[in-house]
Amino acid sequence: MKMNRIAAAVLGVAAVATAALTANASHSWANYHWARTTSSFTLQTLNSTVNNSNAAWSTLLGLAAADWNVSTKLDLNVVPYANDSNSRRKCSAVLGKIRVCNQSYGQNGWLGLASINISGDHITQGTAKMNDSYGSYWTSNKGEDRHVMCQEVGHTFGLDHQSTDGSSQNTCMDYFTTTDGVTSTKPNQHDYDQLVTIYTHLDTTTTVASSASTAAAAQQSMAGQTPMGVRVVKAKKYEIWAAADGRGGTWMHYVTLAPAR
Repeated sequence: MKMNRIAAAVLGVAAVATAALTANASHSWANYHWARTTSSFTLQTLNSTVNNSNAAWSTLLGLAAADWNVSTKLDLNVVPYANDSNSRRKCSAVLGKIRVCNQSYGQNGWLGLASINISGDHITQGTAKMNDSYGSYWTSNKGEDRHVMCQEVGHTFGLDHQSTDGSSQNTCMDYFTTTDGVTSTKPNQHDYDQLVTIYTHLDTTTTVASSASTAAAAQQSMAGQTPMGVRVVKAKKYEIWAAADGRGGTWMHYVTLAPAR
């Protein structure tokens, strides 16, 4: 009976996720958002990335944060966090914050993976991971590392894609493969407008951590330790997976697929 309830919950989330993708003139990811009691908010962003021969991931996170901070609703406060190899591989999520990691996660089919934990519609924590196992892809496609970094971070505050057909909307929230290092590497005005739409209303509570301190923050293991669950959307360039978290909430995973060989 317990497994049936879990399956029903995940399938319910799947239906919402699928419905959101069919009505994507607005490009919010379902109705997922951080609960907060103020119109604009600061989102603590834990930097567990390192620059390496594949990509300057830590530098790119700084650029992505600066680009998203143009929004009138959102302020990403990037702080250093555990970035040893083992910690980056686990990339455990931290309650009330987002965490960004890079590591060689294996040639498992994905370039980037954005994951959010939701309680109802409210995001409670999130991670964005960049896969160094596809080093030749990052080095041969100039600017794709910045594109994917910006996009995975964007998913963690409830944004979906503006376009998935491979055309450029001149935003990192499209699926254009950039090779010039400029096109589709940043948010555009539509992204900022969508954030205003998502975060105009106020909640009676908050799921956003109030400070950069992580000493007492609850954590939930991710990556290979938390199952991806059920694939609820399969497309040419991306997939969405959903899994019950065992605590009454749901993990949603947005996968940017690696190019087929």
